[in-house]
Amino acid sequence: MTRPLIGVTTSRHGGWRSYLMHRLALGRAGARAIRLVPGEQLPDVPLRGLVIGGGDDIGAEIYGGQVLPDVRVDPERDKLELHLLRAALPAQLPILGICRGSQMINVSLGGTLHTDIYQVYVQAPKMRTVLPKKRISIAPGSRLDRILRCNPCQVNALHHQSVNKLGEGLSIAAEDENGIVQAVEGQGQAFLLGVQWHPELLVWKRRQQRLFAALAEAAEQAKTSMKATAIA
Repeated sequence: MTRPLIGVTTSRHGGWRSYLMHRLALGRAGARAIRLVPGEQLPDVPLRGLVIGGGDDIGAEIYGGQVLPDVRVDPERDKLELHLLRAALPAQLPILGICRGSQMINVSLGGTLHTDIYQVYVQAPKMRTVLPKKRISIAPGSRLDRILRCNPCQVNALHHQSVNKLGEGLSIAAEDENGIVQAVEGQGQAFLLGVQWHPELLVWKRRQQRLFAALAEAAEQAKTSMKATAIA
């Protein structure tokens, strides 16, 4: 059987590094990856799943948040990912959101974000590390719990935005010690999961690589596919 093709969204500038890490993780999980970048021609091939990747902040005007100076946004990327999600979600295409991607899943379903978590969670330490130094608690019985099989877990942290109001059909799958949402997932049968950390950078952590294995398995079993060119 042909390995399922997974579309991976990245930033236009410097996003190739992120894409290579996702390509490695998905390849190890038995899937193929193809990069989806705003401003470039999208592939006219059927996708069996999506990774909405990390990177730029999401434009605050999309979810009615506070516009902050000195943050990098990419309106064209916002538009691309919203189009992809609004086509993929009704089709029940398997979706994994990573950091920004988890937030974008939430926004696409009508949720909101904390534009700067340190304005809300003033007690939270300002942590920015690719190493697994943040401790999170997983919701027992959640899809994430069944995949990772560790509770609590140690993850990395590179974000300053987080989920505020949950989008329709989502539930909280993980929080950190300060109450900051660290993962969300869909309440239905379709594979829909967003994590606030970067598992693609934790290449030596077998538990974290299970996220990509679970996505690849869901994509292989998916009965639907989608062409990015048909909706962007």
